[in-house]
Amino acid sequence: MHTRSDTVWIEAHAKSLGFDLCGVVRAEQFPELAQTELWLARGYAGEMKYLADPRRRELAAAMPGLCSVIVCALNYNTDFPGSTEVPGTRGAEDPRGWISRYAWGADYHHVLPGKLAALGEALRGRFNEPFEARIYTDTGPVQERILAKYAGLGWLGKNTLLLNRRLGSWIFLGAILTTLDLAATLEEAALPPPDLCGSCRRCIDACPTGAFVAPYVMDARRCISYLTIELRGSIPHEFREPMGRHVFGCDICQDVCPWNRRAAATTEGEFRPRTFLSREFADLEDSAERNAHPGSDLSRPVPLAPEESLFFPRLEWLLSLDDVEFRTVFRHSAIQRAKWRGLVRNACIALGNSNLSVRTPGYDRILASLSRRSASEDAVIAESALWALSRIQRAGEQSLP
Repeated sequence: MHTRSDTVWIEAHAKSLGFDLCGVVRAEQFPELAQTELWLARGYAGEMKYLADPRRRELAAAMPGLCSVIVCALNYNTDFPGSTEVPGTRGAEDPRGWISRYAWGADYHHVLPGKLAALGEALRGRFNEPFEARIYTDTGPVQERILAKYAGLGWLGKNTLLLNRRLGSWIFLGAILTTLDLAATLEEAALPPPDLCGSCRRCIDACPTGAFVAPYVMDARRCISYLTIELRGSIPHEFREPMGRHVFGCDICQDVCPWNRRAAATTEGEFRPRTFLSREFADLEDSAERNAHPGSDLSRPVPLAPEESLFFPRLEWLLSLDDVEFRTVFRHSAIQRAKWRGLVRNACIALGNSNLSVRTPGYDRILASLSRRSASEDAVIAESALWALSRIQRAGEQSLP
């Protein structure tokens, strides 16, 4: 086994590359891995068949000769308000949807591998012996949060996420599996960080769909993140209204967590909300440039804002995107995971929950957009748009004197 000084060097070098936390754990069969089989048997994974990969519950099977795992964490928290702090827009002219904080900026699948690869190259310079190393960032048959716990990075909270005293749960996790025989961060007989959730149940009680069937146990089929990202078909009717304004993921169980309220914000700009010049505003600028001359009529209404943002985005904008625009706008974005159909479906459901007032100028325009989607060749989008139309029209009739 290599010395503890080697482990200290690895942790220090990881932080020099921009990681906020790093720990090393021996490749052992941790108790939480054995619980995976029962969780799967209860159907809690839903359509996520990849979670049944046997390597996810047998760490030694993930890589031949595996000895150690280096676990790194990167803070993605920003100083923007959370979903439970942003006031509702029910009845507003431009109803907005919620995108999970982790997807506002650059896709972590693109950010973390580069940093992990740099750490892997540094290992080659530190250790002369031949060894194998594999990088995983939520992309392989490993459960990073469990490994992170035993690497000393935090504890597994009642919302099933890794919690760290300083960073809360706003962290991306990545791992390097290696045949190097490294000393663990936690010395022999040392326990992982204690569970500091105590008697708190805020995450459990705040979940609008009841996804936590017990503390530390989630039925993913009921989770808004699963419904808006992983589920490919129609949203079950029982979850549509509880979904509220969510269009990609959900932060509620994290936003209400006391540990996240005191979490440090990242200084990395790549995780701040991405912004885009709206299509209508861009067209107007092009028109002005082409036709700029005395008497030009550039006063036509622009229904979308000059700049669209992934922080609390306008639902009408998301609804209007076609497949090509979706792939362009969300290039290198985690939102691609939901696919175009999923995002448009989710925007329809969120609009159906918006309680849009018939008195607002945007009412007819939004209904017209939903009507066009209701005629879509995609059955999931068409049905979701029809559901939204019926909800908005019924709410509009009830608002009339």
